[in-house]
Amino acid sequence: MEIRTHKLASERLLGKPVKVGPPEAEVILETTEEMAVDEYGLVHGGFTFGLADYAAMLAVNEPTVVLGKAEVRFLKPVKVGERLLARTRILENSGGGVGDGTSPQRKKVVKGEVFNEKGEKVFEGTFHCYVLEKHVLEKG
Repeated sequence: MEIRTHKLASERLLGKPVKVGPPEAEVILETTEEMAVDEYGLVHGGFTFGLADYAAMLAVNEPTVVLGKAEVRFLKPVKVGERLLARTRILENSGGGVGDGTSPQRKKVVKGEVFNEKGEKVFEGTFHCYVLEKHVLEKG
């Protein structure tokens, strides 16, 4: 299991990879008090999204992969202390350029689902990922 992207991602905030692609990935996240937004222990949806996004990046597992767009649905609330499992799989690969036709980007459409420890689906989404010729922050 060689991780080629997002190598500095925090396991505490984004989860621990247990399967790395391509074409599939699985990541486990233990939710904590610091993720709560209220006295009921409701976990902020951004952590669930971040988990799924991270798993989508690991399904592609290219050093220069970035997220371009996501269509998501939150299906059930997540409570502090729940263990979440994200499962992602590449559905589509497009090798051509994007935009003006001169871009070397490759598009990957990744399906993602997040489950709680009871096996209930709490989140689902489609992630439009792009593999760039060089790192998005690299100059020149």
